Amino acid sequence: MVKILYRLLLKASSVSPGIAFTSILKSVNYPVKHLKINVNKMELLTSTYKERISGVLSCFDRLIITGTLPQICYAQGMTSYLCGQGERIFDYPKFAEPFKNQLRANAQQIAKDNNIEIEFVAKSHIRKEDLVKKVLDKKGIHTGLAHIISAMEACSSYKPWHDKESGKTFLKGTQGKCLHYYFYFIDPYLGYGYVRVPTWRPFKLQIYIVHTQWSPFCPQT
Repeated sequence: MVKILYRLLLKASSVSPGIAFTSILKSVNYPVKHLKINVNKMELLTSTYKERISGVLSCFDRLIITGTLPQICYAQGMTSYLCGQGERIFDYPKFAEPFKNQLRANAQQIAKDNNIEIEFVAKSHIRKEDLVKKVLDKKGIHTGLAHIISAMEACSSYKPWHDKESGKTFLKGTQGKCLHYYFYFIDPYLGYGYVRVPTWRPFKLQIYIVHTQWSPFCPQT
């Protein structure tokens, strides 16, 4: 089993597969010194088992895209931005509040324009995809915006900090919770997916897409 995992890492790792694999084994306390693997002699699974393979299918299954605002996606950048705007560092929560309110207002307007009621999920064990499926079972499968879900979830954030030794005031990175919106959609070409939008800076977006042929929500062609 260990050697099979190594073969899979051989192509997946952006660094030396030996280094990546050894690091993983050490993290689970696997006795690395007893493992004998020759990196130079390793082959792909398709080469090792070529006599048993009839064909290989390549396609996009799930696609995850993340995005943020480069200027403010790290604490130093956000600190510089506030200073450039003439804002006090300790006024950061007050500065960020209007953006949260605007995002919530925009989400509510999008829901109204598409005759959708935003569904708030209060418990983390509830699968959002099951809720979307119930809506599509009721309304029917159609392209465009399918449903909107909101939930309080973990997010990257900043907190004001004053360093007594240096006398400098700046923002430090931290983790918090904020309201997130999930805009579920069905696209005739891309398939089923969602756009996850946090309501607190630095607004790290996530776009998740399932290929049409594998999506349970899309008509098969």
